[in-house]
Amino acid sequence: MAVVHEGSFAKAADRLGVGRSAVSRSVQRLETQLDTRLFQRTTRSTTLTDEGQLFYESCGPGVERIIQSVEELQDLRCGFPRGHLRISSAVGFGRKVVAPLLSDFQQQYPDITLELILDDAPAEFTAGRIDVAFRNGRLDHNQIIAKQLIPMEMLVCASPEYIAGHGVPQSITELAGHRCINFRFASGRIFEWEFKVNGYPEKFLPKGVQTFNDADLVLQAVLNGEGIAQMAGYQICEHLRSGRLVACLGGYVPDDRGHYICYLSRRQLPMRIRVFIDFMTSRIRMLNLHCLDSYIPSQPVVALRA
Repeated sequence: MAVVHEGSFAKAADRLGVGRSAVSRSVQRLETQLDTRLFQRTTRSTTLTDEGQLFYESCGPGVERIIQSVEELQDLRCGFPRGHLRISSAVGFGRKVVAPLLSDFQQQYPDITLELILDDAPAEFTAGRIDVAFRNGRLDHNQIIAKQLIPMEMLVCASPEYIAGHGVPQSITELAGHRCINFRFASGRIFEWEFKVNGYPEKFLPKGVQTFNDADLVLQAVLNGEGIAQMAGYQICEHLRSGRLVACLGGYVPDDRGHYICYLSRRQLPMRIRVFIDFMTSRIRMLNLHCLDSYIPSQPVVALRA
C-alpha cells in the first residue's frame, strides 16, 4: 500500500523508515503467496497491474479495521492519551498555523509524539498512515470526516508602494493590466484566482510576471512591491493590519472555501486523535485570522463577463 501511495519502492521505503530492499522483498513474498504479479516495474516507473489494483482496493478497509482494533485496545488499557500522531497539512497552513501550536499541545499531552508532514497533495490516510489532515478549499469525500475550522478567505492584495505606482483594480477585468504573481501547485497546475460575481463563482487565470511553487515566496514578492496576487487570508492578515499590504476587490471575495481538519470516519476515534482534534479546533478558532470587513474597502461588484 505504501508503494502504491508513493509511486516507487524507494519513496515507500523512506516513508516507512526501512531499506528499499526490505520493501522489495516484502512485495516479492506477497506476490509469491498470491501467485500473481502486483506491480509492473520498469527503470522509470512502478505501476499496479489489474490484479494489483483489485488487491489494493480490497486491502484498505481491512487494514484500517486492524489498525482501529489495535488502537481501541491500547486506549482501553492505558486510560489516557498516548502514542504517535502522524499529521498531514497543506504546506502554507501547516507552516503558518499548525506547527506553532504543536508545542503547546505536547506540553498538555506529553505522552503523545507528533510527526508533521507538509504536503499539498490529497491525504492518503491508510496508505500514508495519516491520522489527521489539515486541508484547504472545498472538500467532498465520503470516506472522511471534514470539520471546518474557519472560513478560507481568498484576497487580492498588493503593497502600498505597488498601489501608488499602478493603482487599485476596480474590477476583475482590470487585473489583466496589472503585474500578477501566480502560485504553481506541486502537480504543475497554476492556481486560478477565484471570485464571486453576482452570486456565482468565477475563475481568472492572469498572465503572471512571476510564478512560484511556494506560497511564502509569492507573499514576499508582493511585500516587495513586485506585483499583485491572490492569497489566503491567514497568510496576509497580519500584514493587512500593519499596513504593509492593501486588499483589493472586496466585493468579489468567494465565501465557499474553508480550512478543514480531516480524519477517517470511524466508530470510535483513538483517544490521541480525539484530544488533538479538540485542541486544534479550539486554538485555531481563537486565532485572529479574519480579514474581511475590517481591512477590505467595499467596492461595487462589476460583472466579469459582458
